Amino acid sequence: MSTDQIVPSSFRDPSGFLFWRDGVLYRQVNSSYREDYDLLVSSGLYDRLVDDGLLIPHEEVELPEPAAPGAYRTLRPECVPFISYPYEWSFAQLKDAALTTLRIQRAAFERGMSLKDASAYNIQFVRGRPLLIDTLSFEKYHEGAPWVAYRQFCQHFLAPLALMSYVDPSLGQLLRLHIDGVPLSLASRLLPFKSRFRFSLLTHIHLHAGGEKRFAERTDRVTDRSMGRTAFVALLENLQSAIEGLRWRSGNTPWSDYYQTSNYSPEALQHKAGLVTEFIAEMEPAPRTLWDLGANRGYFSRLASRKGIDTIAFDSDPGCVEECYLEARRDRDAHLLPLVVDLTNPSPGIGWANEERMSLVERGPADAALALALVHHLAIGNNLPLGSIAAFLSRICRWLVIEFVPKEDSQVRRLLASRKDIFPDYRQEAFEAEFGRCFTIRRAAQIQDSLRTLYLMRSRKLP
Repeated sequence: MSTDQIVPSSFRDPSGFLFWRDGVLYRQVNSSYREDYDLLVSSGLYDRLVDDGLLIPHEEVELPEPAAPGAYRTLRPECVPFISYPYEWSFAQLKDAALTTLRIQRAAFERGMSLKDASAYNIQFVRGRPLLIDTLSFEKYHEGAPWVAYRQFCQHFLAPLALMSYVDPSLGQLLRLHIDGVPLSLASRLLPFKSRFRFSLLTHIHLHAGGEKRFAERTDRVTDRSMGRTAFVALLENLQSAIEGLRWRSGNTPWSDYYQTSNYSPEALQHKAGLVTEFIAEMEPAPRTLWDLGANRGYFSRLASRKGIDTIAFDSDPGCVEECYLEARRDRDAHLLPLVVDLTNPSPGIGWANEERMSLVERGPADAALALALVHHLAIGNNLPLGSIAAFLSRICRWLVIEFVPKEDSQVRRLLASRKDIFPDYRQEAFEAEFGRCFTIRRAAQIQDSLRTLYLMRSRKLP
């Protein structure tokens, strides 16, 4: 008998839920959602959104028994290769997700439906583009009804984008703290006074926050009031204009000019790229997924993504991730997903029971990982023992391409310039010994015109 595993992130919606059965992902549509689901299909909205690359496609299937009582339909949706979260997105990624949500809402409105949810968590990046993964987010539009997801859209998209634009890009991390979206009252307090001179922000954040406070104890809430079709469309257009008007320039972050200031000569960089390509080609079986840890702007990530490997480019610098995403978008790279992740403090499991949003480790392991010019930052910049680094990496990838940078290298000397050298064990022999406990070292090669060595390793912990 099959054992169903309910996806923890889908328990809140009474319309249905996701579950795994025998390694296959399904979505149950409950009988309570029957009318809205039938309208989604019969109105042509589902076909249009799928054709436009705005909604995850699915197949209707028959199962011997439903996952729970009250089932109306069972769907088998296309699986998302990698689940990411809004607090891991760059400014441009969150902005594109917001505009995609509004575009979906406009299409739904034209066919007599509306989004009942405008959660950023319902958007995922698939084949390089944001799309909606929650098929049950739609409901029948009733004449005169306001947009019930308006407040949620402001909290999940407009408020964090405004804070990233006006204050600091790191404030997108507030979505990690406030899982239901940045409270508008908080955003209003954090935004500078000059933001009030932009009418859209004054209306949708500052006055909206004030209105929430005034109407908190009243029964005639703003969201309960009538809104005609013209006003509904005007609201969507105004929100779109507000989102499009927000800007952030990414050129001044700490690591955005790394390749211009590093000690790689053009010859060394080219040789390193060639070695990475060779090492990836030697992995058996060929990797389908690869994580680039400390990817910067994704120079080496693209060596994998351009070969059709689904590649996640992690970096803690939001400017680097922004540039990486913008280039991937320009190149229409369907296999590269840049994300803002600090490896010394990776995304944890959060939400109800710490299970609604998966930790970074839970989303692995990857078939392969790159850890290039990274170990010295972890070991010397963050005081992490080599053994601990090796143990962690062996949990999240099967194959590893890793670079050892010795103390004689100018980048390590820069790290040690303002602190005492308390790292007697940071030596190549110790590096090989510690990593040898968790990995089988398959190959090592010195990078031309440098003191650095590149290694190809296979995890001992993962099959």
